[in-house]
Amino acid sequence: MRTSVVIIGSGFAGLGMAIQLTESGRDDFVVLEKADSLGGTWRDNTYPGCACDVQSHLYSFSFAPNPDWTRMFARQDEIRGYLDGLADRYRLRNRIRFGVTVTGAEYDEATRGWTVHTASGDTLEARHVVWGTGALHEPSVPEIDGLERFAGTVFHSAHWDHRHDLHGRRVAVIGTGASAIQFVPPVAEQAAAVTLFQRTPPWILPKFDRPISSVERWVFRTFPAVQRAYRASIYARLEGRVLGFLNPKLMSGLEVLARAHIRRGIADPALRAAVTPDYTLGCKRILISNDYYPALARDNVSVVTDDVVRVTERGVVTADGVEHPVDTIIFGTGFKVADAFTTLAITGRGGVKLTDAWRGGQEAYLGTTVAGFPNLFLLVGPNTGLSHSSMVYMIESQVAYVLDCLRLIDRDGGRAIDTRPERQDAFNEELHEKLAGGVWQQGGCRSWYLDENGVNRTLWPGFTFDFRRQTRHADPTAHEILA
Repeated sequence: MRTSVVIIGSGFAGLGMAIQLTESGRDDFVVLEKADSLGGTWRDNTYPGCACDVQSHLYSFSFAPNPDWTRMFARQDEIRGYLDGLADRYRLRNRIRFGVTVTGAEYDEATRGWTVHTASGDTLEARHVVWGTGALHEPSVPEIDGLERFAGTVFHSAHWDHRHDLHGRRVAVIGTGASAIQFVPPVAEQAAAVTLFQRTPPWILPKFDRPISSVERWVFRTFPAVQRAYRASIYARLEGRVLGFLNPKLMSGLEVLARAHIRRGIADPALRAAVTPDYTLGCKRILISNDYYPALARDNVSVVTDDVVRVTERGVVTADGVEHPVDTIIFGTGFKVADAFTTLAITGRGGVKLTDAWRGGQEAYLGTTVAGFPNLFLLVGPNTGLSHSSMVYMIESQVAYVLDCLRLIDRDGGRAIDTRPERQDAFNEELHEKLAGGVWQQGGCRSWYLDENGVNRTLWPGFTFDFRRQTRHADPTAHEILA
């Protein structure tokens, strides 16, 4: 099969790219999706309590507002429904090939195109490849001695086992990240006992969530300008947080709010101390929840701060030698973010593999293009992640940049576009200088934002409107057009 553009993934990134290609009159594309339905992260994560931690009206495309969000922070099923609705509205389903797992891609210097390989052995020839799988799709499961011998049930929150009845179970939860603080409260209501193994406590702020009334939804439907203004107000409030991330001393005020949140939810002084972080707020991902602390204070929940050293047939053993008897282990340990792209079998100019080009760490130009890999575009690539606002905003910015790269190729009569390595190096040097002074490096913690060398390969260190300004147009001087 031959096509102009292959898009890999059908979550927000893949669908956003497909929609904008269609809107710009570029109809020669195909979307490859490994699963049997679309939705990406919001298809895979179906654990109890799964919801977004960015307000609904901002966590959606600006060109496709949804006036009918039912909560301030949408839940998983509603977000997935929004994505399904986009696929129908823009007639994309016949462009998506489901059940196709991409295993790699090779650039052909003679044709200036790509050969995309799939797990079934099929190949596709494409001029351009847009990798839209994002970073939150490969669950991270720690290697624990003896886990394979455990006689009970084990699963990761991203692969929730809905057939396993938790009522009356003794459940071990390993991990205290964004997913865990959402599923622990409903699990605690069902299980006979929950033992939460905490390595590092997260900072948690109140979640100002509530239902959106039918009157409000009517106003948004009837007066779209009101919804746009409301979205803009949310965006402005969230952007203000950037100042704190870049200036860690400014986080002290939010820490006061977070400590008060702990006191309201937990009465026991020892438990309060156990869940109070010893690093600067913002160093790790800031979480929001109203029911996590009360769940930890329940009689059937215990928090263990000793390291997990091994698993036996009957339970989990910690560094103090205690064996905690459980019959179910749930991992809330997040995803492989910092190395999300390093396992891909992608070969660029001169036979250079992406894994070799990134041997010293993931780097891209504007998180989107990589020198030596023409016509390859990464959505939610290195250093495009956010700790303060909506990734959908970043995705829209990247999609616009990809479209302008395609226009630049057409304008100059070329067949491919490559990034100049010196411009990529200069961009990343400046980016990491900004990151070095931020709370992520100076806050006294180790987070999934950092790679194995302690370098932040995940986050954008600044305002999202600055990223949009830089991606509004493709700079011809930063690229080489290949004939």
